[in-house]
Amino acid sequence: MSDIIDALLGAAKSLFHPKILAIVLWPVVFALLLWGALAWLFWADWLSVLNGWVQPAELWLDQYNFAWMASMLSVTLLVLLITPLALTTALLVAAVIAMPMMVRHVAQRDFPTLEYKHGGTVLGSILNALIAVVVYIGLWLITLPFWFAAGLGAVFSLLLTAYLNQRLFRYDALADHASREEFDMILEQSGGSLYGMGLILAFLHFIPVINLFSPIYTGLAYIHFGLNKLQKLREMQK
Repeated sequence: MSDIIDALLGAAKSLFHPKILAIVLWPVVFALLLWGALAWLFWADWLSVLNGWVQPAELWLDQYNFAWMASMLSVTLLVLLITPLALTTALLVAAVIAMPMMVRHVAQRDFPTLEYKHGGTVLGSILNALIAVVVYIGLWLITLPFWFAAGLGAVFSLLLTAYLNQRLFRYDALADHASREEFDMILEQSGGSLYGMGLILAFLHFIPVINLFSPIYTGLAYIHFGLNKLQKLREMQK
């Protein structure tokens, strides 16, 4: 747990450096503009498709004088679909575009003696991101019917976002510095901590205003955690 706290504190310190502040809003602004434009263009079409899917449920609700609820069902489902897609987009931008610059920044300031072994590749980063997104969206669609049960929606949302956080950022955090063997060792030794930190950070994605900074902050936290673990691993092997 102390390693997670150290990473979160280190990320908070790095977040307020001018270089990081200059990019901190890019992922969220891009995601909002993208999905806002798509919603404006295709809202009616998407709603029409969802109306066809939920029509049996709407008819059933209408029988019991819940017509108001039936009319809101498609809109609610559409919002539930767009929200994780917008979050995924923001995290992807942070992971794919911003991470290389953030890794260099943190390494130079906090881990200047850490040797580069370049165990990761650009192709590996892209493949890792694709796997993370496909699994996340797949699990999200599978669990969607349970989101209307009391409290389960929030639980599933946090657990799935925790998965997305750790899967997206752990590779890029270590790609430049760790060898493939070192990456596997850190993943084996700290898999639970990586997911636990992802769960803590997942809460930030759903807090207004704070979520504007959370994609970049999440990336910084995984960089601090990963490089700190790598440094300790190499010290133990000496």
